[in-house]
Amino acid sequence: MLNATVKEEIINQMGHLDYEHQKRVLDFARTLALTGHKGVPGKLLLSFGGIYSADDLREMTEAIEDHCEKVDQNEW
Repeated sequence: MLNATVKEEIINQMGHLDYEHQKRVLDFARTLALTGHKGVPGKLLLSFGGIYSADDLREMTEAIEDHCEKVDQNEW
């Protein structure tokens, strides 16, 4: 639901922009509308806290640091 005050302010600000900037704002608003809400509230994730041991977490961290974000120049 669009808040009337926000809508009024958007329209007011749009009046100060040239056509190209107005179009950019419209494109941005459309992009935001397409993305929607993703994920879940953090409260729902709390039940997963503590399911991994410190050793498991350390091992995962090492694996990520050792093997991720590295580029193999010969891969392609």
